[in-house]
Amino acid sequence: MKYLLCFLFSFTATVSDAQSALNNTDSLGNADKSALKVDSLFKPLMTPFYLKQVYVPAALMTTGIVSTTIFTASIKFRIAEERNEHFSNFHTSIDNYLQYAPIPIAYGLDAFGFKSKNDILNRSLILLKGEALMFVTVNILKYTTNELRPDAANIHSFPSGHTAQAFAAATFLSEEYKDKYPWISYMAYGMAGTTGLLRIANNKHFVGDVLMGAGMGILSMKLSYWTHQYRWGKRHHKSGIKSS
Repeated sequence: MKYLLCFLFSFTATVSDAQSALNNTDSLGNADKSALKVDSLFKPLMTPFYLKQVYVPAALMTTGIVSTTIFTASIKFRIAEERNEHFSNFHTSIDNYLQYAPIPIAYGLDAFGFKSKNDILNRSLILLKGEALMFVTVNILKYTTNELRPDAANIHSFPSGHTAQAFAAATFLSEEYKDKYPWISYMAYGMAGTTGLLRIANNKHFVGDVLMGAGMGILSMKLSYWTHQYRWGKRHHKSGIKSS
């Protein structure tokens, strides 16, 4: 039981650190914001990239790979054994819906007076690109690694698609509202972390599957923001290109 509790605590802490790190590293200070000028007639506006933004998803993915390939006895199977010993009859389908929850929330908040970072067109394009990248990369890994699920249902365990979807959606929600409403990031990543934990509790994934999926979800949506050029519509809050 202590191994399971240790993981639950560690994963929850990682989720909190992830959202905190993402907020702190890709938000510009007041001094930087005052120095930003955008000439929309000549340069497409892009979301700024900072190397520190890669640290959290890279750490999650690295830990997921290591726990799946190297420390399988001490991490991967031990947590699965703890789950089977103490929660063998647990089952819920909430994770099937919770993985998508941040997306309708991101669109619904505008109706309640919470201004998003991007207009609906650019926001939707970013979401579609991020979702497509996440879906393709996750499924390529699923069908090449051929990892058996804990419940032996099939050989497509690694990485967790539900968790990747949940963290991609959480990153989308966080990116749109974190600058004005930091608490929304906590809510978004909290839902994503819960989805990952439920995948383990439902005996559908090992810990490494969940960690890898979380990192891939964050990185996929981040890449969509970093590469989006805002050629259509308008952006509510301008930032990203420093005047030379």
